[in-house]
Amino acid sequence: MKYTSLPNSDIKVSKICLGTMTFGNQNNIQEANEQMNYALENGINFFDTAELYPVPATASKYADTERIIGNWMSEKANRKNIVLATKIAGPGDYTKHIRTNGFSKEALFEAVDGSLKRLKTDYIDLFQLHWPERESNFFGKRGYKYVEEDKWSENFENVLQTLKKLIDSGKIRQVGLSNENPWGVMKFLELSKKQLPKMITIQNPYSLLNRLFEVGNAEICMRENTGLLAYSPLGFGVLSGKYLKGNLPEDSRLKLFPNLKRFSGEKSMKATQLYMEIASKNNLSLAQMSLAFVNSQPFVTSNIIGASKLSQLKENIESIKINLSQEILKEIEEVHERIPNPAP
Repeated sequence: MKYTSLPNSDIKVSKICLGTMTFGNQNNIQEANEQMNYALENGINFFDTAELYPVPATASKYADTERIIGNWMSEKANRKNIVLATKIAGPGDYTKHIRTNGFSKEALFEAVDGSLKRLKTDYIDLFQLHWPERESNFFGKRGYKYVEEDKWSENFENVLQTLKKLIDSGKIRQVGLSNENPWGVMKFLELSKKQLPKMITIQNPYSLLNRLFEVGNAEICMRENTGLLAYSPLGFGVLSGKYLKGNLPEDSRLKLFPNLKRFSGEKSMKATQLYMEIASKNNLSLAQMSLAFVNSQPFVTSNIIGASKLSQLKENIESIKINLSQEILKEIEEVHERIPNPAP
Protein backbone atom coordinates (compact mmCIF):
# COMPACT_ATOMS: atom_id res chain seq x y z
CA MET A 1 0.00 0.00 0.00
CA LYS A 2 1.04 3.60 -0.57
CA TYR A 3 0.37 6.40 1.89
CA THR A 4 0.06 10.15 1.98
CA SER A 5 -1.25 12.74 4.43
CA LEU A 6 -4.54 14.55 4.33
CA PRO A 7 -3.64 18.08 3.18
CA ASN A 8 -2.73 20.56 5.92
CA SER A 9 -2.69 17.81 8.52
CA ASP A 10 -0.56 15.13 10.12
CA ILE A 11 -3.18 12.46 9.40
CA LYS A 12 -1.55 9.64 7.41
CA VAL A 13 -3.93 7.84 5.05
CA SER A 14 -3.69 5.03 2.52
CA LYS A 15 -3.94 6.04 -1.14
CA ILE A 16 -6.82 3.57 -1.35
CA CYS A 17 -9.80 4.33 0.90
CA LEU A 18 -12.47 1.75 1.69
CA GLY A 19 -15.90 2.92 0.61
CA THR A 20 -18.76 1.49 2.64
CA MET A 21 -22.06 2.59 1.12
CA THR A 22 -23.06 -1.01 0.32
CA PHE A 23 -22.74 -2.14 3.96
CA GLY A 24 -26.21 -2.97 5.23
CA ASN A 25 -27.80 -3.31 1.82
CA GLN A 26 -25.84 -5.15 -0.87
CA ASN A 27 -23.47 -6.44 1.81
CA ASN A 28 -24.69 -8.01 5.03
CA ILE A 29 -22.86 -7.63 8.34
CA GLN A 30 -20.63 -10.67 7.85
CA GLU A 31 -19.61 -9.56 4.35
CA ALA A 32 -18.95 -6.02 5.55
CA ASN A 33 -16.76 -7.31 8.38
CA GLU A 34 -14.82 -9.49 5.94
CA GLN A 35 -14.17 -6.50 3.72
CA MET A 36 -13.00 -4.33 6.60
CA ASN A 37 -10.75 -7.08 7.92
CA TYR A 38 -9.22 -7.67 4.50
CA ALA A 39 -8.74 -3.96 3.85
CA LEU A 40 -6.99 -3.44 7.17
CA GLU A 41 -4.80 -6.50 6.69
CA ASN A 42 -3.73 -5.14 3.30
CA GLY A 43 -2.71 -1.71 4.48
CA ILE A 44 -5.89 0.30 4.07
CA ASN A 45 -6.29 2.52 7.12
CA PHE A 46 -8.79 5.00 5.64
CA PHE A 47 -12.53 4.22 5.79
CA ASP A 48 -15.24 6.51 4.41
CA THR A 49 -18.91 6.39 5.38
CA ALA A 50 -21.91 8.69 5.88
CA GLU A 51 -25.01 8.94 8.02
CA LEU A 52 -27.02 8.53 4.80
CA TYR A 53 -25.63 5.06 4.05
CA PRO A 54 -26.46 2.44 2.92
CA VAL A 55 -27.43 3.51 -0.58
CA PRO A 56 -30.14 3.71 -1.85
CA ALA A 57 -31.12 5.72 1.21
CA THR A 58 -34.25 4.71 3.11
CA ALA A 59 -35.68 5.68 6.47
CA SER A 60 -35.74 2.05 7.61
CA LYS A 61 -31.99 1.60 7.05
CA TYR A 62 -30.85 5.09 8.03
CA ALA A 63 -27.24 5.06 9.29
CA ASP A 64 -27.02 1.26 9.37
CA THR A 65 -23.60 1.45 7.71
CA GLU A 66 -22.19 3.52 10.56
CA ARG A 67 -23.59 1.02 13.06
CA ILE A 68 -21.91 -1.88 11.26
CA ILE A 69 -18.57 -0.07 11.24
CA GLY A 70 -18.94 0.93 14.89
CA ASN A 71 -19.65 -2.62 16.02
CA TRP A 72 -16.71 -3.93 14.00
CA MET A 73 -14.33 -1.34 15.44
CA SER A 74 -15.45 -1.97 19.01
CA GLU A 75 -14.87 -5.70 18.60
CA LYS A 76 -11.53 -5.30 16.86
CA ALA A 77 -10.36 -2.62 19.32
CA ASN A 78 -8.33 -0.97 16.57
CA ARG A 79 -9.70 2.59 16.49
CA LYS A 80 -6.23 4.14 16.63
CA ASN A 81 -5.29 2.30 13.43
CA ILE A 82 -8.24 3.67 11.45
CA VAL A 83 -8.72 7.09 9.88
CA LEU A 84 -12.48 7.47 9.89
CA ALA A 85 -14.39 9.84 7.62
CA THR A 86 -18.13 10.41 7.66
CA LYS A 87 -20.62 12.96 6.34
CA ILE A 88 -23.69 14.93 7.31
CA ALA A 89 -26.53 14.53 4.82
CA GLY A 90 -27.60 17.61 2.91
CA PRO A 91 -31.21 18.69 2.38
CA GLY A 92 -33.53 16.99 -0.09
CA ASP A 93 -36.76 15.09 -0.46
CA TYR A 94 -34.96 11.81 0.24
CA THR A 95 -33.39 13.06 3.49
CA LYS A 96 -36.44 14.51 5.21
CA HIS A 97 -36.48 11.43 7.44
CA ILE A 98 -33.07 12.54 8.77
CA ARG A 99 -33.64 16.26 9.37
CA THR A 100 -34.91 19.37 7.64
CA ASN A 101 -32.69 22.12 9.07
CA GLY A 102 -29.79 21.89 6.63
CA PHE A 103 -26.36 22.71 8.02
CA SER A 104 -27.58 24.79 10.94
CA LYS A 105 -25.64 24.74 14.20
CA GLU A 106 -28.19 22.36 15.67
CA ALA A 107 -28.02 20.06 12.65
CA LEU A 108 -24.23 19.88 12.63
CA PHE A 109 -24.02 19.07 16.34
CA GLU A 110 -26.83 16.51 16.03
CA ALA A 111 -25.15 14.83 13.06
CA VAL A 112 -21.74 14.64 14.74
CA ASP A 113 -23.14 13.33 18.01
CA GLY A 114 -25.24 10.75 16.18
CA SER A 115 -22.28 9.52 14.13
CA LEU A 116 -20.05 9.33 17.21
CA LYS A 117 -22.62 7.18 18.99
CA ARG A 118 -23.20 4.85 16.06
CA LEU A 119 -19.50 4.55 15.22
CA LYS A 120 -18.73 3.91 18.91
CA THR A 121 -15.89 6.39 18.95
CA ASP A 122 -15.15 9.67 20.69
CA TYR A 123 -13.78 11.46 17.62
CA ILE A 124 -14.18 11.60 13.84
CA ASP A 125 -11.01 12.16 11.82
CA LEU A 126 -12.67 13.83 8.84
CA PHE A 127 -16.19 15.26 8.92
CA GLN A 128 -17.65 16.21 5.54
CA LEU A 129 -20.68 18.07 4.17
CA HIS A 130 -22.19 15.42 1.89
CA TRP A 131 -23.58 17.87 -0.68
CA PRO A 132 -24.39 21.60 -0.78
CA GLU A 133 -27.49 23.05 0.78
CA ARG A 134 -28.03 25.28 -2.24
CA GLU A 135 -29.30 24.33 -5.69
CA SER A 136 -26.23 23.54 -7.75
CA ASN A 137 -24.85 21.11 -10.31
CA PHE A 138 -24.15 17.89 -8.46
CA PHE A 139 -25.39 14.28 -8.63
CA GLY A 140 -25.36 14.06 -12.41
CA LYS A 141 -26.31 17.63 -13.37
CA ARG A 142 -24.05 18.85 -16.17
CA GLY A 143 -24.46 22.58 -15.68
CA TYR A 144 -25.67 25.13 -13.15
CA LYS A 145 -29.12 26.61 -13.66
CA TYR A 146 -30.15 29.58 -11.56
CA VAL A 147 -33.53 29.20 -9.88
CA GLU A 148 -35.24 32.55 -9.31
CA GLU A 149 -37.20 31.34 -6.31
CA ASP A 150 -34.03 30.01 -4.68
CA LYS A 151 -34.45 30.86 -0.99
CA TRP A 152 -30.97 29.79 0.10
CA SER A 153 -28.88 32.52 1.68
CA GLU A 154 -25.14 32.22 2.10
CA ASN A 155 -24.23 30.76 5.49
CA PHE A 156 -20.72 29.40 4.89
CA GLU A 157 -19.16 31.43 7.69
CA ASN A 158 -21.75 30.22 10.19
CA VAL A 159 -21.10 26.64 9.11
CA LEU A 160 -17.35 27.06 9.61
CA GLN A 161 -17.85 28.69 13.00
CA THR A 162 -19.90 25.70 14.13
CA LEU A 163 -17.34 23.26 12.74
CA LYS A 164 -14.64 25.14 14.66
CA LYS A 165 -16.57 24.56 17.88
CA LEU A 166 -16.79 20.87 17.07
CA ILE A 167 -13.04 20.73 16.39
CA ASP A 168 -12.27 22.65 19.58
CA SER A 169 -14.43 20.20 21.52
CA GLY A 170 -12.37 17.28 20.19
CA LYS A 171 -15.32 15.62 18.47
CA ILE A 172 -13.86 16.05 14.98
CA ARG A 173 -10.28 16.58 13.77
CA GLN A 174 -10.59 17.90 10.21
CA VAL A 175 -13.34 18.98 7.82
CA GLY A 176 -14.04 18.51 4.13
CA LEU A 177 -16.56 18.98 1.35
CA SER A 178 -18.34 16.60 -1.00
CA ASN A 179 -20.13 17.07 -4.32
CA GLU A 180 -19.01 20.69 -4.31
CA ASN A 181 -18.19 22.95 -7.25
CA PRO A 182 -15.33 25.48 -7.58
CA TRP A 183 -17.41 28.44 -6.38
CA GLY A 184 -18.37 26.69 -3.17
CA VAL A 185 -14.88 25.35 -2.57
CA MET A 186 -13.26 28.77 -2.97
CA LYS A 187 -15.84 30.52 -0.77
CA PHE A 188 -15.07 28.09 2.05
CA LEU A 189 -11.31 28.39 1.50
CA GLU A 190 -11.38 32.19 1.53
CA LEU A 191 -13.41 32.23 4.76
CA SER A 192 -10.94 29.86 6.42
CA LYS A 193 -8.46 32.76 6.42
CA LYS A 194 -10.55 34.29 9.22
CA GLN A 195 -9.05 31.80 11.69
CA LEU A 196 -11.71 29.28 10.75
CA PRO A 197 -11.26 25.60 9.78
CA LYS A 198 -10.00 24.85 6.29
CA MET A 199 -11.86 22.37 4.11
CA ILE A 200 -8.92 20.10 3.37
CA THR A 201 -10.63 17.60 1.06
CA ILE A 202 -13.25 17.48 -1.68
CA GLN A 203 -15.04 14.16 -2.14
CA ASN A 204 -16.36 14.26 -5.68
CA PRO A 205 -16.92 11.73 -8.47
CA TYR A 206 -13.88 11.08 -10.65
CA SER A 207 -13.38 8.30 -13.15
CA LEU A 208 -12.72 7.61 -16.81
CA LEU A 209 -16.43 8.28 -17.35
CA ASN A 210 -16.50 11.53 -15.38
CA ARG A 211 -13.46 13.81 -15.39
CA LEU A 212 -15.34 17.04 -14.76
CA PHE A 213 -13.28 17.54 -11.60
CA GLU A 214 -10.39 18.47 -13.88
CA VAL A 215 -12.27 21.50 -15.25
CA GLY A 216 -12.05 23.67 -12.14
CA ASN A 217 -11.52 21.83 -8.89
CA ALA A 218 -8.26 20.11 -9.88
CA GLU A 219 -6.43 23.44 -10.15
CA ILE A 220 -7.86 24.48 -6.79
CA CYS A 221 -6.46 21.30 -5.24
CA MET A 222 -2.98 21.95 -6.60
CA ARG A 223 -2.83 25.68 -5.79
CA GLU A 224 -4.74 25.70 -2.49
CA ASN A 225 -3.38 22.44 -1.04
CA THR A 226 -6.63 20.56 -0.85
CA GLY A 227 -7.12 16.98 -2.00
CA LEU A 228 -9.65 15.00 -3.97
CA LEU A 229 -11.17 11.93 -2.38
CA ALA A 230 -12.35 10.32 -5.60
CA TYR A 231 -15.64 8.46 -5.36
CA SER A 232 -17.25 6.15 -7.93
CA PRO A 233 -13.89 5.53 -9.67
CA LEU A 234 -15.55 2.56 -11.39
CA GLY A 235 -18.83 4.33 -12.10
CA PHE A 236 -21.09 2.04 -10.02
CA GLY A 237 -19.20 -0.94 -11.41
CA VAL A 238 -19.68 -0.01 -15.06
CA LEU A 239 -15.90 0.26 -15.52
CA SER A 240 -15.50 -3.34 -14.45
CA GLY A 241 -16.95 -4.18 -17.86
CA LYS A 242 -19.59 -6.49 -16.41
CA TYR A 243 -22.48 -4.58 -18.01
CA LEU A 244 -21.08 -4.60 -21.55
CA LYS A 245 -23.03 -6.25 -24.38
CA GLY A 246 -26.25 -5.82 -22.43
CA ASN A 247 -25.18 -8.04 -19.55
CA LEU A 248 -26.97 -7.51 -16.25
CA PRO A 249 -25.63 -9.94 -13.62
CA GLU A 250 -28.27 -11.12 -11.15
CA ASP A 251 -26.64 -9.75 -8.00
CA SER A 252 -25.23 -6.59 -9.56
CA ARG A 253 -26.08 -3.09 -8.38
CA LEU A 254 -27.87 -2.11 -11.59
CA LYS A 255 -29.97 -5.29 -11.42
CA LEU A 256 -30.88 -4.72 -7.78
CA PHE A 257 -31.36 -0.96 -8.10
CA PRO A 258 -32.37 -0.20 -11.72
CA ASN A 259 -32.92 3.50 -10.97
CA LEU A 260 -29.19 4.03 -10.40
CA LYS A 261 -28.49 4.87 -14.04
CA ARG A 262 -26.04 7.75 -13.61
CA PHE A 263 -23.09 5.89 -15.14
CA SER A 264 -24.80 3.46 -17.50
CA GLY A 265 -26.14 5.54 -20.37
CA GLU A 266 -25.50 4.75 -24.03
CA LYS A 267 -22.44 7.01 -24.32
CA SER A 268 -20.99 5.59 -21.10
CA MET A 269 -21.26 2.09 -22.50
CA LYS A 270 -19.62 3.11 -25.77
CA ALA A 271 -16.72 4.69 -23.90
CA THR A 272 -16.46 1.69 -21.58
CA GLN A 273 -16.14 -0.65 -24.56
CA LEU A 274 -13.27 1.45 -25.94
CA TYR A 275 -11.53 1.51 -22.56
CA MET A 276 -11.99 -2.25 -22.31
CA GLU A 277 -10.16 -2.67 -25.62
CA ILE A 278 -7.22 -0.63 -24.31
CA ALA A 279 -7.07 -2.66 -21.10
CA SER A 280 -7.31 -6.02 -22.86
CA LYS A 281 -4.60 -5.08 -25.35
CA ASN A 282 -2.28 -4.30 -22.44
CA ASN A 283 -3.12 -7.39 -20.35
CA LEU A 284 -4.92 -5.38 -17.69
CA SER A 285 -8.39 -5.79 -16.28
CA LEU A 286 -10.59 -2.80 -17.09
CA ALA A 287 -11.22 -2.24 -13.37
CA GLN A 288 -7.52 -2.11 -12.53
CA MET A 289 -6.70 0.19 -15.44
CA SER A 290 -9.55 2.51 -14.48
CA LEU A 291 -8.45 2.64 -10.84
CA ALA A 292 -4.78 3.05 -11.74
CA PHE A 293 -5.72 6.08 -13.84
CA VAL A 294 -7.39 7.71 -10.84
CA ASN A 295 -4.54 6.72 -8.51
CA SER A 296 -2.02 8.45 -10.78
CA GLN A 297 -3.55 11.92 -10.67
CA PRO A 298 -1.54 14.43 -8.61
CA PHE A 299 -4.65 16.09 -7.19
CA VAL A 300 -6.04 12.80 -5.82
CA THR A 301 -5.31 12.28 -2.13
CA SER A 302 -7.12 8.93 -1.91
CA ASN A 303 -9.23 6.77 -4.20
CA ILE A 304 -12.44 5.51 -2.58
CA ILE A 305 -13.14 1.96 -3.71
CA GLY A 306 -16.18 -0.08 -2.81
CA ALA A 307 -17.12 -3.62 -3.66
CA SER A 308 -20.06 -5.95 -3.25
CA LYS A 309 -17.78 -9.01 -3.28
CA LEU A 310 -14.50 -9.69 -1.51
CA SER A 311 -12.97 -10.88 -4.79
CA GLN A 312 -13.72 -7.47 -6.31
CA LEU A 313 -12.12 -5.72 -3.35
CA LYS A 314 -8.97 -7.81 -3.73
CA GLU A 315 -8.69 -6.94 -7.42
CA ASN A 316 -9.33 -3.26 -6.75
CA ILE A 317 -6.69 -2.99 -4.04
CA GLU A 318 -4.11 -4.50 -6.40
CA SER A 319 -4.54 -1.45 -8.65
CA ILE A 320 -2.20 0.49 -6.36
CA LYS A 321 0.69 -1.54 -7.79
CA ILE A 322 -0.03 -0.60 -11.41
CA ASN A 323 1.73 2.25 -13.23
CA LEU A 324 0.16 3.05 -16.58
CA SER A 325 2.56 3.66 -19.45
CA GLN A 326 2.55 6.88 -21.45
CA GLU A 327 1.19 4.93 -24.41
CA ILE A 328 -1.79 3.68 -22.39
CA LEU A 329 -2.43 7.18 -21.04
CA LYS A 330 -2.31 8.54 -24.60
CA GLU A 331 -4.90 6.00 -25.73
CA ILE A 332 -7.10 6.87 -22.75
CA GLU A 333 -6.93 10.54 -23.74
CA GLU A 334 -7.96 9.70 -27.29
CA VAL A 335 -11.12 8.00 -26.02
CA HIS A 336 -11.78 10.91 -23.67
CA GLU A 337 -11.54 13.33 -26.61
CA ARG A 338 -14.05 11.26 -28.58
CA ILE A 339 -16.54 10.73 -25.73
CA PRO A 340 -15.81 13.28 -22.98
CA ASN A 341 -17.47 12.87 -19.59
CA PRO A 342 -20.44 10.70 -20.62
CA ALA A 343 -21.52 10.26 -16.98
CA PRO A 344 -21.45 13.62 -15.15
